[in-house]
Amino acid sequence: MVSPPQMFSSIHSRKACALLERGGVIAYPTEGVYGIGCLPHYNPSVQRVINIKGRPSDAGLILIAADISLLQEWIAPTAQERENLLKAVDYPTTWIVSAQPSARGLLTGERETIAVRITTHPVAAELSWLTGSALVSTSANRTGKRPTKTALTARLRLGKAVDYVISGALGNWPGASEIRIAANNQVLRPRSPIHLRAI
Repeated sequence: MVSPPQMFSSIHSRKACALLERGGVIAYPTEGVYGIGCLPHYNPSVQRVINIKGRPSDAGLILIAADISLLQEWIAPTAQERENLLKAVDYPTTWIVSAQPSARGLLTGERETIAVRITTHPVAAELSWLTGSALVSTSANRTGKRPTKTALTARLRLGKAVDYVISGALGNWPGASEIRIAANNQVLRPRSPIHLRAI
């Protein structure tokens, strides 16, 4: 595993990580929208995320991590899939890759593939490094509703459904990530039109 960068975590990050490690569900900023998530090892927590989101259990979820080494427990990429997953891109890209058999279930929607993204967002990446794990990530809104862009909106919309909302600026991306199939580079969900949002 790659050594994590030296970081000086805030009291908020440490609180969020402590909750995650106890099976908690939190809301946190990502590249383009606020997300809700948990550690992927706890099925009851994963089910809570699905319930909060209001999505079918067979829809699957995204895992994000600061480094590919933190995804190894969940993915079994072919050489082509791994090459694409490690490819430098100018915008957040989620890749559909082959899953480890142990990952199949709520995370994959019982598929043989799983959606993953290597994140460079400072808060999301820090949470991943500090917990030594990938994080479940789905946008912090009910299915079909508008994405959440601020910590305050996340608190108002989610209330006590989540255990903690960690504040932080979003990245400069205007919306959800692009989704591609890593085996053939096919786009399943195109990226949003490019414009830099004022922070």
